[in-house]
Amino acid sequence: MSKVSFEKLLEAGVHFGHLKRKWNPAMAPYIFEEKKGIHIIDLNKTIAHLDQACAAMKQIAKSGKKILFVATKKQAKEIVSQRVAEINMPFVTERWSGGMLTNFQTTRKSIRKMSAIDKMKSDGTWETLNKRERLFKTRQRDKLEKNFGSIVDMTRQPAAIFIVDILKEHISLNEAKRLNIPTFAMVDTNSNPKLVDFPIPSNDDATKSITLILDAICGAIKEGLEDRKNTKETDKQEGSEEATEAKPTTRKRVGNVKATTEETAVAEPVEAEVVTEETAKPVEAEVVAEAAAVAENVEAEATEEAPSVEASTEENND
Repeated sequence: MSKVSFEKLLEAGVHFGHLKRKWNPAMAPYIFEEKKGIHIIDLNKTIAHLDQACAAMKQIAKSGKKILFVATKKQAKEIVSQRVAEINMPFVTERWSGGMLTNFQTTRKSIRKMSAIDKMKSDGTWETLNKRERLFKTRQRDKLEKNFGSIVDMTRQPAAIFIVDILKEHISLNEAKRLNIPTFAMVDTNSNPKLVDFPIPSNDDATKSITLILDAICGAIKEGLEDRKNTKETDKQEGSEEATEAKPTTRKRVGNVKATTEETAVAEPVEAEVVTEETAKPVEAEVVAEAAAVAENVEAEATEEAPSVEASTEENND
C-alpha cells in the first residue's frame, strides 16, 4: 500500500491548490477550505485515493503488464524519468505525439526505423554511406530517440496510464479513454476528476508533491513485480518437488511389473509340467492299445493268406 503519512503530505505541499477563480466545480468534494483566495485540498481523501491507486497498480504489475507514465511539464520531467526507469516501465517526458496509442502501429514503425539505424551501425553498412546520408540518419535517429526512446520496450498497448496534470496531457487522456485503458492521474483543483478512473487529488505543480506521489506509486509497482517473481520461483520449486516425488513411484511400479512378469513366467512351466505328467499315462495306454489292435489285424490277414498258398502248391504238385 501507499504508506504515506499525513505529515509527509503536508511537508511536501500536496494540499495546495489553485486560485479560487481557476477552480473546477467537479473538485468540490475534494476541497477542504479556501484560504487567502487559494483552495486547500483535503489530504484525508488524498490518502484514501492514493491507497486505491497503489492497490490497483500493484495488481497490474503483478499480472506482468506495462504501465505508461506521461509527464511533459518541466517540474515532472526529470522526476518521472528517474523514478520510472528504476522499475523498467515506459514513460513519455517529451512531446506527446498524436496517435501514440490510437495509432500504435505507426508508432511501432518509427521504433523499428530507429532500431534499423542501430543495426546499420553494427552491420558495417554505415560505413558505405556518404557523409550527407550519415548526417541525415543521425539527425533522424536523435529525433526518434527523443520522442520514442523511452517506449522502445512497449511492444503492445499499455494496461494502464499514469498522467501528471490532465489539463496539459489532455490528448493522451482522450486516447486512453477511447481505447478503454484505465487512467491514473494527479488531479489539481483546476481539473475535472470525473475524466479519470483513479484520480489522486493533489498539487501537480510542486516538485516535492510530484516526487512523493510518484514514490508511492512506484513502490506499489515494485511490490507487485516482487510478488510476481516470488510466485514464479515457488511454482518452479513445487514443480521440481512433484517431479522428484513422482520418480520413485514409477520405479516401484516398474519393479512390481517385473516381479509379476517373473512370477507368471515361473508359474507357466510348472503348470505345463503338471499337466503333462497327469495326461501322459492315458495317452500311452491309448497308443499301446492301438498298436495291439493293428498287430492282431496283421496276424489275422497272414493266417488267412497261408492256407491259400498251401492249396496252390498242392495243385501244382498234382
